[in-house]
Amino acid sequence: MDHALFDQITTLIFDVDGVFTNSEVIVMENGDFVRTMNTRDGQAVKYAIEAGYNLAIITKGFSSGVRKRFELLGVPHIYDRLQEKTAAFDDLIAKLSLEKKETLYMGDDIPDLPLYHKVGISVCPADGAVENLQQAMYITSKNGGQGCVREVIEKVMRQQGKWNF
Repeated sequence: MDHALFDQITTLIFDVDGVFTNSEVIVMENGDFVRTMNTRDGQAVKYAIEAGYNLAIITKGFSSGVRKRFELLGVPHIYDRLQEKTAAFDDLIAKLSLEKKETLYMGDDIPDLPLYHKVGISVCPADGAVENLQQAMYITSKNGGQGCVREVIEKVMRQQGKWNF
């Protein structure tokens, strides 16, 4: 992959389960799901927003706790409870007047594949589904829920000289 493509990125879009979380959930007796997230991923999200990047979540799932976490991190574009992801992606692109080369999408499973073909850089965590690993332009060294979001945000920001710590 041409790492110069990271120079063009202004917008980072993420799936949730299998990206911010590992691919496991704890199912409570009342039917609620419990997920864990990496705090360094959250800190990187904050850094990216503060540096002026557009951040978005596009996920089929829904959890009020997960939504609240992203709201507290300052993520301005949250699309959840989706049957499929393409319409939400198209809405975001139109709303922000983005070009393909400006966008990065990270997803780990088959429902994410249609978006891989609509972005400048498609990213998969190291433990993503086989099909995603085969089609992603960039594969992180970290697994979902284990810092893969931080890895890709840091890569983009370092490439653009915006990781100033």
